[in-house]
Amino acid sequence: MTHELKSIIQQYEKRRERAVLATVVALDGSSYRRPGVRMLIFENGDMVGAVSGGCVEKEVLYQAQSVFSSDMPKVMTYDGRYRLGCEGILYILLEPFAPDAAFLEHFWACIEARAAFQTTSYFQKEHSEAPNYRTVFHFGDTTWDISSPKEKQVEGLLSFHQEMDPCFRLLIIGAEHDAVQLCQYASLTGWEVTVVANPREEKTERDFPGIHKLIQMEPESFTYNLDDQTAVVIMTHSYVKDLQFVMVLKEERGAYIGLLGPAKRREKLFGELLERCPDISESFLERLHGPAGIDIGAETPQEISISILAEILSTINRIKPQPLKHKEGKIHT
Repeated sequence: MTHELKSIIQQYEKRRERAVLATVVALDGSSYRRPGVRMLIFENGDMVGAVSGGCVEKEVLYQAQSVFSSDMPKVMTYDGRYRLGCEGILYILLEPFAPDAAFLEHFWACIEARAAFQTTSYFQKEHSEAPNYRTVFHFGDTTWDISSPKEKQVEGLLSFHQEMDPCFRLLIIGAEHDAVQLCQYASLTGWEVTVVANPREEKTERDFPGIHKLIQMEPESFTYNLDDQTAVVIMTHSYVKDLQFVMVLKEERGAYIGLLGPAKRREKLFGELLERCPDISESFLERLHGPAGIDIGAETPQEISISILAEILSTINRIKPQPLKHKEGKIHT
């Protein structure tokens, strides 16, 4: 959810207008989105983000008007049992959103450093207003309110604590047409996408819709540290270059490492990799996903991108892909 908060703060910085932050802080039953999702409402009615599939937002906009009028935070309830198919009650904290320059500096430093941070929202589980309802951000040892609460006492209030991991990152090694499609689809998912291209290809960031960063580098000069919020897909369409990049990453873990291409090509690459790097760990080879993607009958670059993204999601969420109609219990874990 960090990428949604990042988008909210980016839009606030662009406009610098009065705004109200809406955060789902509790849920009874089931709903389209879970606690921790947010949206920002500007005074003219413009909204950034969403807290549902689209059915709750109009009510949030209506309820936010009293916060604009009084600067008093409030909790609104939305009973989906009578208006939605989700059979749940949402508790949504609405509060003035006025982060100062110091907060923004700390936030972006945290994002740039790929450091985790935390948020804590204080509220009551009822439709009500109170001067001490608010959300607090924790950046290491530093704590920041996003607004200036009239009353800081939180004794007797409920709290919703949220761990915010770094934005999920996809590293695409390769810059052909299918890499363009994968970049675009991954960015729509909210991931930060870095593309590694051959310098001789003369690619620019304009060639990759949604890209976060372009690296132009040969494999022998390439180094990259993978964390547990980073996935890699190697898709240069060159067997030699794929092998070179795999050798560079052989000591890395990451959340997912995928290889484009058929199983026969993978086996050939593994054989040569073992010859060149006899000390390579067996666990690394087991972690390589090749061919990358799950079997959904994908043929086009767009469909293949969906297949790869689906496998990455199933891997990081540790879930075996299956039709939801076959899943017992809750749809979302």
